[in-house]
Amino acid sequence: MSSTEGAPATTGRIEKIATTPDWYAPYLISQAVRAGGFVYVSGQAGFTEDGTTVAGGFLAQGRQAFGNVGRVLEAAGLTFADVVKVGIFVRDMATNLPHVITLRGEFLAEPYPADTLVEVVSLAQPDWQIEVEVIALDRSAA
Repeated sequence: MSSTEGAPATTGRIEKIATTPDWYAPYLISQAVRAGGFVYVSGQAGFTEDGTTVAGGFLAQGRQAFGNVGRVLEAAGLTFADVVKVGIFVRDMATNLPHVITLRGEFLAEPYPADTLVEVVSLAQPDWQIEVEVIALDRSAA
């Protein structure tokens, strides 16, 4: 009897997920990868497809960041309902915690995913105020 008999089959394959246009390609980053029954979405900030940071402050950037995550999830055939873990990085926790809670309510639902919220000194662009990454369950892998 082999040591893998009775164990689920795994291919160890990693698949790149991208939207069109792929705004991360010039930076040699995958927007997301599918591996091991999950989709790992790279951090998304409040920018448009052409890389322009949205105006309107933290909530506008947060909605765009979550919207970008949603587009990447859609490219993977998933939705926010599949998200099991969220990472949110903000520049000013004291001011923006209520806004983060608002964004969670707009994009996530019960059972809420596990979440890590971290204040950072800076993000990849000096005008970015928030970045969001997620891990989603790939139900098609079951």
